[in-house]
Amino acid sequence: MPIDKLAHYSIRTTNLEASRVFYTEVLGFRVGYRPPFDFPGIWLYMSDDEAEYGTVHIIGIDPNDPQGLIDYLGDKSLDSLVGTGTVDHIAFTATGLAEMRRNLAQRKLEVRERTVPSLGLHQVFLTDPSGVTIELNYPAAEAA
Repeated sequence: MPIDKLAHYSIRTTNLEASRVFYTEVLGFRVGYRPPFDFPGIWLYMSDDEAEYGTVHIIGIDPNDPQGLIDYLGDKSLDSLVGTGTVDHIAFTATGLAEMRRNLAQRKLEVRERTVPSLGLHQVFLTDPSGVTIELNYPAAEAA
């Protein structure tokens, strides 16, 4: 029973709109189809192909009506919803480093960059609105 690939990752948030803006306007994902669950949320896609059910699932927490989410995924304290917990970061391959740098600078987002010459990668680290560390891996030649 081999595992084929990562299907998606999910983030719970009390600020659905901030997460939507980050993933669509900063990282370039697009909002797509999401089943009509009994709790708020959005599914984010990397392309126009929705056959694989999205790459990032943002799960909205409605403090006035949390029961749909609790029934479906279980309850978690709000204290546990900050940062990456035991997961250190989520990484994506990317191209267009100069354009991303301009986008991040315009938004005044803090980033950390480093090049790993032995891998030919230039890494850009930033943090989403829920405190999850995102790593973007560019060809090192783009950073030269």
